[in-house]
Amino acid sequence: MIVEIYSKEECPLCDEAKEVLLRVQRRIPFELREVDITKDPALYKEYRYDIPVVWVNGRKAFKHHLEERTVEQRLRRE
Repeated sequence: MIVEIYSKEECPLCDEAKEVLLRVQRRIPFELREVDITKDPALYKEYRYDIPVVWVNGRKAFKHHLEERTVEQRLRRE
């Protein structure tokens, strides 16, 4: 399973989301990929006001605030 988080540096919500994902990853194995939206102008334009955005196996799953329980439930369905 591949989980991607679209984020950027100096983003407190992104840092919180990454912490949630790392905690869940201890219980449910998945590959975590971080995508820095500032490295791609198109991604930055599309997501600059919506980060963090989390994708699970290529499908948008979450944005902004992540709750550990909700993330774990979603990943167990994959």
